[in-house]
Amino acid sequence: MISGLKLCPKCGSEIPADAPEGGCPACLLKNGIELLEDESAAGVRQAEINGEDDLGPDSPPSDARFGIYEIERRPDGSLYELGRGGMGVTYRAIDTSLQRGVALKIIKAGVARRSASARERFMREARLAAALRHENIATVYQFGIREDKGQYFYAMELIEGKTLEERVRRAGPLSVRTTIDIAQQITAALVVAERQGLLHRDLKPENLMLVSPDDEERGTAERSVPTVKIIDFGLAKALHASVDATSLTRGGFVGTPEFASPEQFEHSSLDVRSDIYSLGVTLWFALTGKTPFGGRDFEEIRRAQQSDVLPIEQLRAARVPSRLRSLLKSMLALEPAARPGTYELTAQLQRCAAEARGERRAGIGLAAAAILILGAAALSILWPLSTVHRRAAATQKPPLNLRVLEKSIAVLPFENRSEDKQNAYFADGMQGEILTDLAKMADLKVISRSSVIHYKSGLHRNLHEIGQQLGVAHVVEGSVQRSGNRVRVNAQLVDTRSDRHLWAQTYDRDLTDVFDIQGEIAKTIGYQLRAKLSSDEKSAIERQPTTDIKAFDLDTLAKNLLLTAFTREARARLLQAVDLLNQAIVRDLSFFDAYCQLAYAHDALYTLGLDHTAARLASAEAAIRAAFRLRPDAGEAHLARAWHLYWGYLDYDGALAEVKVARQTLPNDPQVVELQGFIERRQGRWEESTRDLERLIDLDPRNVDMLVQTALNYRWFRRYAEEKSLFNYVLTIEPNDTAINAEHAFVELDRKADIRPLHQMIDSIRATNPAAAPSIDDFRLICALAERDAAAAENVLITLGENAVRLVRPNNIIFPRSFVEGLIARMAKDDDKARTAFTAARAEQHKAIETQPNYGPPLSVLGLIDAALGRKEEALREGRRAVELLPVEKDAFQGPVILKYFAMIAAWAGDKDLACEQLATVIRGPSDLSYGQLKLMPWWDPLRGDPRFEKIVASLAPKEAAPNNR
Repeated sequence: MISGLKLCPKCGSEIPADAPEGGCPACLLKNGIELLEDESAAGVRQAEINGEDDLGPDSPPSDARFGIYEIERRPDGSLYELGRGGMGVTYRAIDTSLQRGVALKIIKAGVARRSASARERFMREARLAAALRHENIATVYQFGIREDKGQYFYAMELIEGKTLEERVRRAGPLSVRTTIDIAQQITAALVVAERQGLLHRDLKPENLMLVSPDDEERGTAERSVPTVKIIDFGLAKALHASVDATSLTRGGFVGTPEFASPEQFEHSSLDVRSDIYSLGVTLWFALTGKTPFGGRDFEEIRRAQQSDVLPIEQLRAARVPSRLRSLLKSMLALEPAARPGTYELTAQLQRCAAEARGERRAGIGLAAAAILILGAAALSILWPLSTVHRRAAATQKPPLNLRVLEKSIAVLPFENRSEDKQNAYFADGMQGEILTDLAKMADLKVISRSSVIHYKSGLHRNLHEIGQQLGVAHVVEGSVQRSGNRVRVNAQLVDTRSDRHLWAQTYDRDLTDVFDIQGEIAKTIGYQLRAKLSSDEKSAIERQPTTDIKAFDLDTLAKNLLLTAFTREARARLLQAVDLLNQAIVRDLSFFDAYCQLAYAHDALYTLGLDHTAARLASAEAAIRAAFRLRPDAGEAHLARAWHLYWGYLDYDGALAEVKVARQTLPNDPQVVELQGFIERRQGRWEESTRDLERLIDLDPRNVDMLVQTALNYRWFRRYAEEKSLFNYVLTIEPNDTAINAEHAFVELDRKADIRPLHQMIDSIRATNPAAAPSIDDFRLICALAERDAAAAENVLITLGENAVRLVRPNNIIFPRSFVEGLIARMAKDDDKARTAFTAARAEQHKAIETQPNYGPPLSVLGLIDAALGRKEEALREGRRAVELLPVEKDAFQGPVILKYFAMIAAWAGDKDLACEQLATVIRGPSDLSYGQLKLMPWWDPLRGDPRFEKIVASLAPKEAAPNNR
């Protein structure tokens, strides 16, 4: 106990040492004996110590409006109250922005009168709680405060159901199977909360909402037990936070005595085992209708706990199986260390469930059971794999039929057998060069490196399966051992259909002969497969890439970076690749391939908007000129120029001409087909583009980036079923790729305005793989904005730091951080804060435009900022200029995006006629504009209610859902 304080025997509140006998301020307040509206500073401090300011208001609020939320009224005109508790009064309300029902909890927050630092701690705690997302936790949408009334409030998911307490009181104890199922659901939520460092602190039947199966969606409805929703998760700590900062870890008593853990009575530091204790008491109550430790007051309950004598006969009378009785006993252990953790608890519950069903699953040990239940918990907050996805995952076959030609081959990654493991990149370079040499033979079908890179060396490979997955009849395996000035290369050719070795050879040479070895291997394999080899192809294979081994190493490292450059770390990867390639060129000024790769890296930085400057474009041009000086007829040089014209100048006709030249000497290079598909897409030749991108799968069946680009074609045509099917296949290749998982979930947002799969995926990644969480911050922001959850959006901005923001797609439209701050403030109706943020964003955006004055995307962003600041004429002028720079006629892929932003600018500027006119134009053709975006995103709020806008939204609605469904 804290020195100088004692506990009230009735409510457990702390009483100052100098308080009069029997004078518990909290009890006095509750009974209406002592209520002072004009509290002195000393009175406020005393109230905070005793927790009285956390009680809900005794009278209804003076008006029904709290920000964007409006409390509903009953037929008699009274406010629609849902319930009262120690934290406040909960009302049924309407979110006026999204027109959805919410539960609005009003708190008489004495913290509003505390110091600024105390209020800041309160909001920090509350926001952490609100950031928690799980299917068994009621979602908190937003926190807010009405300073004039001294009232905090928060809006959360409206759950139609009964509390566990109501269910047991009215219908009696639950069955064992139902209780175990409820326990499993709660434990799955605790697993996620523990990973995020959050405790409930007041877990009890009153805080568990049960949703009847009849009220649930199909799929869940087939369960025989209700779905559990935990309410007020993590809010007890925030709502009872005192002025003293130490209260954030120790604090006064928080919770309900009958369900609180022993350490809560002792003010000890808490961890998840405190919630597990409360869960044990809750399950006991569900099974028996009683709590294990009763008492007439606070002290009696505490003494009963300390006795550590459980009334096990209550469980026996309720016919609770022995395994579950033992588990409850361990959950209610006096010492926290003796209780199971979340992992052990999930495993034990799995066993209890099997026993309750009468099953005996031999061979499943504790570890396996834990994996099963935790895997289920993780996947439940990601999303269940569809039958198609599971089937694809088992076989990992591509979505299209691949041509398995006799003269087809894949060169798998070579094993590095060098003592210096840093030489792994040298083995990569060997494999890459052999693959490149083989790809120059027009008579062969050769799979690209971006597809074979998934089959890492040093692992057992099922070559028959690999052959099916890649659509090839043969593979090359090998190893490289580099030691001093010597190199040993092993290579073998295998028929994947029969697993028969057709050829094998070991080369033990001087390091300077390494490039001769590559050529010899390629030519020998061509001979084994009876491939025709022209004199030009033979000369191209025999040409050495460089005479400098170190330059070759640098080039290989750069290629590895470029293979995975188009990620969140694109800028860092591309700049590092540029540096490595420049070093290689310094060592060998005639290194042709390095110049081609360098041009590609510069152009990628330019087109992604990471450095959209004339200087970057000039650097790419210089590298291309150097490549043409060395080998003017090389297909690689023409391909580099094609990318340059496509990305740098939007010269699609010129780029297509270069692609046709490159194809003559690069018969197996997937970039040739890829770029042709991209060009056709920009030219509005969508059918040809889709056909080429689908054909690309034949050469590069496991290239995730290209599969995603094919999916984008489906998306632009709103062919969501095909898009999702393709993402299902991609996830069999890269199941842990966070961006792919996010895009897969985004399909449901686009198609049905259903944000839940994306939300659940994000929560799963944050819970199970925190290191990967930053890669989905942009998607987290989208979720927060779609739900008008200002607190969650602000949390994402904190995570992002000072980085610029990409609102998911398209990824080359970059927003200043201050723009998003303004958007959040605008969403929360905080006009002053919004203006300050948008003013800062305007200054920052002007700097970006100075370096790229004729680039449409940043002008679109500036137009939005000016519209938000009330600069209507400037905003519309900037929006029109962006459209002029990139009209749909010039770019059928990016043009509609710029037109969409112009519609947004017009909406923000108050010109609804112009906004609806532009939106109608956008939806007439392929574009990324979807039903979900129009239905959910806040930037379309100014148009809501306009019949023209609603008609556009309805036209995109899925046939299986009514237009007004979220």
